[in-house]
Amino acid sequence: MVCLVDSVISPTFKSMHNNGSINIFKAIEYNATIEFFWSPLLVESNSDDPISHRVPDRIVRVQAIEKHARHWTDADYLVFNTYLWWRRRQMKVLWGSFESPEDGVFKAVKLPRVYEMALQTWAQWLEVHVDRNKTQLFFISMSPTHQKANKWGGIKGENCYSETEPVTEEEYVGDGASPRMMRVVDSVLGELKTRGLNVQMINITQLSDYRKEGHPSIYRKHWETITEEQLLNPKNYSDCIHWCLPGVPDVWNELLYAYILEL
Repeated sequence: MVCLVDSVISPTFKSMHNNGSINIFKAIEYNATIEFFWSPLLVESNSDDPISHRVPDRIVRVQAIEKHARHWTDADYLVFNTYLWWRRRQMKVLWGSFESPEDGVFKAVKLPRVYEMALQTWAQWLEVHVDRNKTQLFFISMSPTHQKANKWGGIKGENCYSETEPVTEEEYVGDGASPRMMRVVDSVLGELKTRGLNVQMINITQLSDYRKEGHPSIYRKHWETITEEQLLNPKNYSDCIHWCLPGVPDVWNELLYAYILEL
């Protein structure tokens, strides 16, 4: 979104800076900001550090959100999304604090139940803290991955590496997204609506599912040096989760823009 806006604003009338978990782009002439807040699981977790978040054992505090949410008040538009970081069979839940974990209680909770618990905490915060006369709310559906080429008729064991064309089969449904988790989101948003709070779902999942060629593949950011063995088998280090920019996320932003104008 910042890339789209940045291109039409003079350098003297814009700024970009980082403050911990928040990246802030300011369009000075319009007295407007676009802010990105890093909280990949919405609720508190041990992956909340914007730089050092690659942990082997992910832990969430499903009832704790205020540390993040205090930065979300007073916005004109709030756009939420959380999915990729939940992609595992179960998640360790902490009832207690990260400062004194020895005093807390840990329990492994399976998906999608732990996802539902986190979204319910998020929904409760929205219901209490959002100014319904000011703030418009959006939830972006899950971003699909393309890690199994046989799902679109490719060779088993391959992924998005070397793909140059989108899926053309109209009825195609991959396995890079979770219908069970999408139903959880629908249920939570439906409950909010019955209580007078409307969160507009923007479903980008199916349209993105066709775009198997839209990922960075081997042109990803490398956190570690690529070994000679990996270079001989590039599919093993291809990124088939994130997206190229410019690319598919531009369409998501066009959809969001259309909804904002409509509402």
